[in-house]
Amino acid sequence: MTSTYEMMYILRPDMGEEQVDQAIAKYENLLREQGAEELEIQHRGKRRLAYEIQRQREGIYIQMNYKAPATHVAIVERAMRLSEDVIRYLTLKLQERKATPEEAPAEVEA
Repeated sequence: MTSTYEMMYILRPDMGEEQVDQAIAKYENLLREQGAEELEIQHRGKRRLAYEIQRQREGIYIQMNYKAPATHVAIVERAMRLSEDVIRYLTLKLQERKATPEEAPAEVEA
């Protein structure tokens, strides 16, 4: 069963644009190999961190939204944990939104 996930990760700020693109492609390919669907990537750019992490005050933020089985999230998170380029990562499982009665389509009576 696939679920929808949102993953945000922060790369070191001293990485060049080419290195950032390679890191994004690495995790994108890893997800696609694991069977992720509807993969969307947003490069949020360099931003100041709320607090110092690994002696860094800034980071390059990347957001990925995708659908995949739950077992595949651990594989990507392990790769990020072992990488020296990733400062932090966080994966959220998004809840499926259920339509309220006001949003449900009105039935037409014949």
